[in-house]
Amino acid sequence: MNDILSTSIEYIKGVGTARAQLLKSELGIFNYLHLLQHYPFRYVDKTAFTRIVDIISEDEPVQLRGIIRRIEEQGEGSKKRAIVIFRDESGVTELIWFKGLSWVKDLVVGAEYVVYGKPTIYNERISIVHPEIELATDKNTKEASRFDPVYPTTEKLKARGLDSKGLGRIIKALFEKIHPLREQISETLNDKIIQSMRFPRRYQAYLYIHFPQNNEQRDSARNRFKFEELFFQQLRILQTKTTRKKGAAGIIFDKIGDYVNNFYRSGLKFDLTNAQKRVVKEIRKDMGNGLQMNRLLQGDVGSGKTIVAFMCMLIALDNQHQAALIAPTEILANQHFSSIAELAHPLGIKVGLLTGNIKGKSRKGILHQLETGELQILIGTHAILEEKVVFQRLGLAVIDEQHRFGVEQRAKMWAKNDTTPPHILVMTATPIPRTLAMTIYGDLDVSIIDEMPAGRKPITTYHKYESQRLWVFGLMKKEIAAGRQIYIVYPLIDESESETLADVKNLTEGAEAIEREFPKPQYQISIVHGQQEPEDKHFEMQRFVQGKSQIMIATTVIEVGVNVPNATVMLIENAERFGLAQLHQLRGRVGRGGGDSYCILMTSFKLSEDGKFRMQKMVETTDGFKIAEADLTLRGGGNIEGKQQSGILGFKIADLTKDAPIMNVARQVAQSILEDDYLLEQPENAILKTTLEASKQTFGFGKIS
Repeated sequence: MNDILSTSIEYIKGVGTARAQLLKSELGIFNYLHLLQHYPFRYVDKTAFTRIVDIISEDEPVQLRGIIRRIEEQGEGSKKRAIVIFRDESGVTELIWFKGLSWVKDLVVGAEYVVYGKPTIYNERISIVHPEIELATDKNTKEASRFDPVYPTTEKLKARGLDSKGLGRIIKALFEKIHPLREQISETLNDKIIQSMRFPRRYQAYLYIHFPQNNEQRDSARNRFKFEELFFQQLRILQTKTTRKKGAAGIIFDKIGDYVNNFYRSGLKFDLTNAQKRVVKEIRKDMGNGLQMNRLLQGDVGSGKTIVAFMCMLIALDNQHQAALIAPTEILANQHFSSIAELAHPLGIKVGLLTGNIKGKSRKGILHQLETGELQILIGTHAILEEKVVFQRLGLAVIDEQHRFGVEQRAKMWAKNDTTPPHILVMTATPIPRTLAMTIYGDLDVSIIDEMPAGRKPITTYHKYESQRLWVFGLMKKEIAAGRQIYIVYPLIDESESETLADVKNLTEGAEAIEREFPKPQYQISIVHGQQEPEDKHFEMQRFVQGKSQIMIATTVIEVGVNVPNATVMLIENAERFGLAQLHQLRGRVGRGGGDSYCILMTSFKLSEDGKFRMQKMVETTDGFKIAEADLTLRGGGNIEGKQQSGILGFKIADLTKDAPIMNVARQVAQSILEDDYLLEQPENAILKTTLEASKQTFGFGKIS
């Protein structure tokens, strides 16, 4: 398929071996197809000319056509600049260059030029700094000229002449090479889709997206390639889901016994919300229909996901199977162990904990009890995934905060049973916008807890600056006097990075200021950071959990993952260094009791526009789904889950923040095709099957949730 497009880029005019190596290492461009799919990220509109007298704004670049009247140099040394007086029939402007002045002398006074650049207006005088300029010709002075593509590039490529214009030249050379062979370039979509969606054919679309003559050509090509990316991604996901539902046998949990009934009658401290009841019903139906469950459980912080997960574990136990819960960190695993062990103890259920720190006899004992079936529920970190961890009969695997686990790791849970794989329940406390859920979790059935338990009050959020710190201290003292507790969190630059000494110093200096304001013995402070020994960290956290200290100061998001209903204030220092999702997660650590709770975002006055937007969004809403939509808009789909996400999505042109309508159409078209022909065996779908198989090699792990 597309043999011509798999040709190496060395053979394109203007590339050669050295440039080819750079293109491979810098942009991942190895062949003709990769180069064709290096799409422009914007276009310089050169389809019309502006008269100088009509320039009234500095916001948009303009294209002028006129005569050079004079060239002069001003200033000395580093302040030296070249000034060209340029005029058209309506007025005069100055063209100014501070760099590369020697070539300006080669411009011809009295000759007609075409100029393109962004104007500056000062005291009614118009100037353009470092504009593009070229001699006027019949071609470039026609009223309808062209759209110039602007390509992503890198500093290393620019140094070798492959800036945006350089990339444009080699792409033009590529088209000259493949144009005579265009009939050999096979289609990726079938005729029915192309005609119904009114798309240009594939070769034409590549030509239109790189060198459009008008808006219609540009938009038709962009829409085709956006649809194509989203369509094949949805086709792959939905085919996986359909195939699994048709063929993946699952353990049948058809019994609701003493564990579930006794817990429901006497173990629940609060009534389940309607949303929790609905979700339990959905999961119970999944686990009883003879197919393997792969379900995503979404719920905001504090919505009661753990109770739902525990009840699902009880269903597994009632059907003589074991259950496991995997958390991404030791602290979260410990938190889950404490809460689930507390729920399980009155029912006589044996719960174990397995993390990297559990070694020797303790570890051997847990593994033995697990293999014999004596241990009914195992809570732990990715240590559970190790080959030595063998279950007697694993029936349900609950994965908390799924996006922190790689696909390969989740695949290992399937192998824990010799024959029928366990049911999989993925939990996330990060609400996921619909378009992203359709993309990342499209092969999972989705349950949403969209209702908070009764008695939970909204958390009041404030954005404060350093000058308002006395007000913040006042609120903290008032809450402590009322018997409440406080979190203070300092950021890491990137939560995936290890802590640096600078971060610890930041926390240490902050802690000293807090200790001066909240002196012993009246106040007790726990300090937790990643460079402490595990036993010291555990000791400090337990002091806070047990109420022996009123303030906990910590450096990371994860390490405040403890459930303390008595904590009512979350103070986030340097809040501008956190993403929206992180801020919302942190805020959810308070408000777990019945009293009023507060989240205070401390920032410097120097805030970027994105920083201001994040603070404003946090203050105006506590709705996790609204926060998630705003986060997606800010960061884009490519980075919603950090560095790994671009590998999962792999989109070159589709943008989930803007292309939801195209996504919906792509999913509908994919669904309608699979309803009639889920294996894509009909002749009209042969093209789709070939393209889909090629794309699966890129993504892999097609059947893993």
